[in-house]
Amino acid sequence: MKGLSFHIITFLYLESKPLFGCERFILSRYGVGYAEGMKIAILGYEGQGQAAYQYWNRDDNTLVICDMDDNKITPPGAGARLGKDYLKSLDEFDMLVRTPGLHPRDIIVANPGSPNILDKVTAVTNEFFRVCPTQNIIGVTGTKGKGTTSTLVAKMLEASGKNVHLGGNIGVPPLEMLKNDIQPDDWVVLELANFQLIDLKYSPPLAICLMVVPEHLNWHEDFDEYIRAKKQLFRWQKASDKAIYFAGNDNSQKIVSISKGTKVPYYKSPGAEVVNNEVVIDGRSVCSVGEIKLLGKHNWQNACAAVTAVWQVAQNIEAIRSVLTSFTGLEHRLEFVRELNGVKYYDDSFGTTPETAIVAFEAFKEPKVVILGGSDKGSSYEELAQAVINNNVRSVISIGDTGSKIAEILRGRGYVNIVEGGASMREIVAAAQAQAQPGDVVLLSTGCASFGLFENYKDRGDKFIQAVKALV
Repeated sequence: MKGLSFHIITFLYLESKPLFGCERFILSRYGVGYAEGMKIAILGYEGQGQAAYQYWNRDDNTLVICDMDDNKITPPGAGARLGKDYLKSLDEFDMLVRTPGLHPRDIIVANPGSPNILDKVTAVTNEFFRVCPTQNIIGVTGTKGKGTTSTLVAKMLEASGKNVHLGGNIGVPPLEMLKNDIQPDDWVVLELANFQLIDLKYSPPLAICLMVVPEHLNWHEDFDEYIRAKKQLFRWQKASDKAIYFAGNDNSQKIVSISKGTKVPYYKSPGAEVVNNEVVIDGRSVCSVGEIKLLGKHNWQNACAAVTAVWQVAQNIEAIRSVLTSFTGLEHRLEFVRELNGVKYYDDSFGTTPETAIVAFEAFKEPKVVILGGSDKGSSYEELAQAVINNNVRSVISIGDTGSKIAEILRGRGYVNIVEGGASMREIVAAAQAQAQPGDVVLLSTGCASFGLFENYKDRGDKFIQAVKALV
């Protein structure tokens, strides 16, 4: 490969369908370098693409920003290839840096004359693992709960006296974390989504798999590919490493089965579990579930995952307990907004799957007005509809493309208290307010992605908060 020096060996997959870009892997845990003076294409110029440009922007490299947005603003003097053909003729480059949202197959499709094009592809997460100054890395994946669990782990380690860096899919892009002067004895906690994992060529010594259910099926070929993407976090683990998994989820167990390391369950001994309403590990009580500040029983799982992981590093009950009994959660995750006229409003915009909406319903015993719908990620809404019926939902405010699908299923099951929300968050919140009664909870937990009406889940949540705070 021109201008690029890898020490690599090939191997035979035991599975029938190898993942994109993973027919080869880099030897050693975090070693091996690149040659100087490369021609590099940055594929996608948003957050992690911008971090990649800054990282590789040296005098000896030639960088070209490739992005589908014709109007993308690029740095002065930077090469650019913008528009619908931005992925074509990539074989002229020595290295391709893939942004997480770009599926590797799109690179293949755009370069039919270059069957080995993925041999040139890397990503910022791979580069972070390659150059990270510490091997004390904890990776966290799953369908939902990654951000909460990663934050709990980081806070518990900090409370135990460790110097900790938190990033990945949450907050700070991996390469940006390198600016924080990571030391060999520091700890790094990485939240890693399927988009980052699909061509990951490294595994951390300690990795966590939370509950996994179908998601992002509009991006993946099928659920099997989604599962195999998650497996990449564990694929390269050594016998001395540890793979922590949710004992109550078959998919989680399946994902960690590929690891050569020790498998440690949580929500089951020897990991942390809930016994007689106490979070317990190694026969020792951490706290009662009533003391956990995070709302909802699903957060008991996240708490147990974090406790199990931190227990492998520091068995400090007081430090762990102090975090569980004080941390109230991340933004847009069952976040209390305000109470008005006896009605409480909660923002759970981060919940973009039917499963996350269901656990949000279950977090509240009060009558609920729930906002459901959005853009479609290929999910089934049958269980979501049944959960509406089973969980004291006074009214459903349907929104977006999938709102009508959910409404149709509900009506087919005899549930008819459904109101169309409108085209703006102000209208949606007004419709919810009109349905709510004193003592109710109004819950934005749509069970769907946000696109169409909103830019992303953060935009949806922010607009919900603004609209709720504007109510009189």
